[in-house]
Amino acid sequence: MIRTDGNGSESLIQVRDLMKEYRRGGEVIRVLDELDLDVDSGDFVAFMGPSGSGKTTLLNLIGGLDNADSGSINIGGEEMRGLTGHKLAAWRARHVGFVFQTFNLIPVLTAFKNVELPLLLTRLSKAKRSQHVQNALQLVGLGDRVKHYPRQLSGGQEQRVAIARALVSDPDFLLCDEPTGDLDRATSDEIIELLSRLSKEHGKTILMVTHDPRAAANADKILNLEDAKLVESQS
Repeated sequence: MIRTDGNGSESLIQVRDLMKEYRRGGEVIRVLDELDLDVDSGDFVAFMGPSGSGKTTLLNLIGGLDNADSGSINIGGEEMRGLTGHKLAAWRARHVGFVFQTFNLIPVLTAFKNVELPLLLTRLSKAKRSQHVQNALQLVGLGDRVKHYPRQLSGGQEQRVAIARALVSDPDFLLCDEPTGDLDRATSDEIIELLSRLSKEHGKTILMVTHDPRAAANADKILNLEDAKLVESQS
């Protein structure tokens, strides 16, 4: 990871002049307009804005799930636009953990097996994979739920399994798209507290899209997407 030390060093994530447009019928909609962003290692950043403002698009571009029309995304000193196909997939597997609003767990697999899935693409031995999975589930407070299936877990526990799956390969950063959107207030608070602890105590870099001001308030920085540009919240 590349850290910012306040003396001109590069950030972990550097976005410059990012442009993204979509066509809707005969209309061209620019959702990101020459957007710049710097995220340092260990930061917890929340992105807010109305539906359709481009928050998820921005996360997808940083995570290599979509392509920009122009501009650059540099992560850990590596320019993303030069990566395609298998190289891009391998880059995502090494560097990015994804957490979605819908937990995306496989119902016929236990919590252990769901968390293990990203490691099946690596060369780790079965014993090493097991150790990583146990550690990730312990980190999210589910060390005693390894043999449970998603249907045997609460919504909050399912999201914790999803977070453990995102963490298990020790990625450089987590991209969380409305991670509390399907949860009640109390459970939402628990998940946000977990993400905050992962950032503060374990140095995880987290980029989170949310509509919930209460969730965003736990981040180190709140950025609002307004008119296709980012504006830092002053509150």
